[in-house]
Amino acid sequence: MEGIIALRGVHYSYHGRIPALAGVDLTVQEGKKLAVIGANGSGKSTLLQVMAALIHPHKGEVRFRGRVVSREALENKGFLRYFRERVGYVFQDPEVQLFCPTVLEELMFGPLQLGLGEKVARERSLEVLEMLSIEGLRDRPSYMLSGGEKKRVAIGSVLTMNPELLLFDEPTNGLDPRTQSFMVELLLALHEAGKTLVVATHDLGLVDELQGTVAVLSEDHRLEKTGPAEEILDDEALLLRVNLIHEHLHRHPGEAHRHIHSHFLLHRH
Repeated sequence: MEGIIALRGVHYSYHGRIPALAGVDLTVQEGKKLAVIGANGSGKSTLLQVMAALIHPHKGEVRFRGRVVSREALENKGFLRYFRERVGYVFQDPEVQLFCPTVLEELMFGPLQLGLGEKVARERSLEVLEMLSIEGLRDRPSYMLSGGEKKRVAIGSVLTMNPELLLFDEPTNGLDPRTQSFMVELLLALHEAGKTLVVATHDLGLVDELQGTVAVLSEDHRLEKTGPAEEILDDEALLLRVNLIHEHLHRHPGEAHRHIHSHFLLHRH
């Protein structure tokens, strides 16, 4: 199956010498949930940025709904708008996304850039404010928000454009437990509403909550394995190999033994 977005033989290096992705083949099916996991530096964020066409592979190809996504293709204003309307990217650090004077203007910015008009942009923004339970922040500048509030606003600024494919980079990173729980519920609700989700994370608990397909990146920036969440999370050898869990060596008089160390594996339900 072709999928909503597909990567074929994708390579990317920073400054032409620091590898980030090495020959990645990956297809995301429409309406599904995909978690991309791997250790820090394995290429998760780079992979999402390639999918979002924020950067372009040095080798290989990206297709969205069968159409090649490249620097040259996006020079066509019609295709650029088609792609940007349908693919939304939420950065790991919300500070990167927030630049308007108020929260309401932040949410209205995307729809206005798409030419939807102020009335539609405002209606969409008020609806998203309510959905994210941040109506009280509408007139607040982003620098006066907490980390969790900034994350919600950053997500809202993408949701007002109503994209089909949503790319989340470490959506639960640095959030308090209550906001983490809200984020999981939001991701599941967006999927229930028909959105295709790609989530980059090293949080195995989040992967277990999402219960979608999982793509595992190795520390040499290759796609190590793809499979259902349950299968991936039960493969301790794989998780050790890609440095997502680790072993502790305990020494006692006359003996030593190892055991798996992972908060997720010990507290999974």
